[in-house]
Amino acid sequence: MMTQVEIDAALAKRPACNWRSEPLLGSVYGQEEIDAAVNAIKESMDPNVGFGFSASPIPEFEAAFAEYVGTKYATAVNSAGPGIDIVMRALKLEPGDEVIVPPVNFGAAPLAVYGAGGKVVWGEVDPKTYMLDPEDVEKKITPRTRAIFPVHIHGMCAPMDKYIEIAERHPHPKYGPPKVIGDAARACGGSYKGEKIGKLGWATIFSFHTMKNMTTLGEGGMIVTDDPWLNEYAHSVRMYGGGVDAWGTSNVMTKVQAAVGLVQLSKLDSFIDGRRRVAYERNRLLAGVEGIELPYEPLECVHTYYLYAITLKKEWAGEKRDALIKMMNDEYGVGCVVANAPQYLSRKMLADAYGMTTPKSEEYAKRMMCVSLHPTMSSDDNRYICAALITCLKKL
Repeated sequence: MMTQVEIDAALAKRPACNWRSEPLLGSVYGQEEIDAAVNAIKESMDPNVGFGFSASPIPEFEAAFAEYVGTKYATAVNSAGPGIDIVMRALKLEPGDEVIVPPVNFGAAPLAVYGAGGKVVWGEVDPKTYMLDPEDVEKKITPRTRAIFPVHIHGMCAPMDKYIEIAERHPHPKYGPPKVIGDAARACGGSYKGEKIGKLGWATIFSFHTMKNMTTLGEGGMIVTDDPWLNEYAHSVRMYGGGVDAWGTSNVMTKVQAAVGLVQLSKLDSFIDGRRRVAYERNRLLAGVEGIELPYEPLECVHTYYLYAITLKKEWAGEKRDALIKMMNDEYGVGCVVANAPQYLSRKMLADAYGMTTPKSEEYAKRMMCVSLHPTMSSDDNRYICAALITCLKKL
């Protein structure tokens, strides 16, 4: 823990710019990305070449990404949201079919179930990891369950093998074991039990949005799987679905994005190393600070620290947590965010359709606070952020 002398010294070195809660560029771009984009554009100037339909280097990017995560297949899409929609539509959900989803989540996952005609069953999250709690999944699974849809929240992997084991023990009477699908929008590059996030489960969807661990010119995503049928389906319906005679629309990635994606993928592990460097230094600086629990990282996980999530003591839940976030931003220029409160609290359509049934998760989320982190953050900036947090805690 920092001494008062160290805190005062750190606060004297205010960062040159305010750190947003989620920096608008989550990775790092260099000349290599610029060159890749320009070259892809130049190649397309020939009227007989153009930007093509899933043209090179899109297949090369898909192959490289599949190799990186250890799957047989990958399908590049224009965003993670459509990627999730494609996987949900592949389930061919019927009225009454259930998908277990954690409420502490970004809205894309439950909205995709809603859009595909399924029923969201909210599963409680674990108070230490904020992941979908396998014990609650065991309680919530029924003969109508078609899928278990955990989110790899804050950049860490959910315990996929536990969900898979539960699914195997509770097969659907028509479709067999429920599919286990991972939402890895915020966790690209992380690992679980020696394997990259994406290897376990029927499908995993990644985001290359501008804020994420790697990004393809602001938008983009990838679906990975070992299932050849799902791969064929995803490749077809991302471009109107004619190949599998299914409904689809245009959700393709551009060749310029893919060219940049290949460069970003080659740097991804270094980005994760940078995030972990900042997080571990922060853990040391905040160790022993009263009233907060630092991010939990199980031994079997390699956390990417897309978000640095702390948990405040119970007495700070709700309004006092919100006051702390406001003070950090207003007085010290440090962005913090709650990522995320249960989705049914902010999306009335989800509450109306599926109820508000996870009181434990609501309570945990009232104590959650994610403090700005970026792989290029300097030690001075990191120390300033820690000093600001300690000072705000004392003031409040």
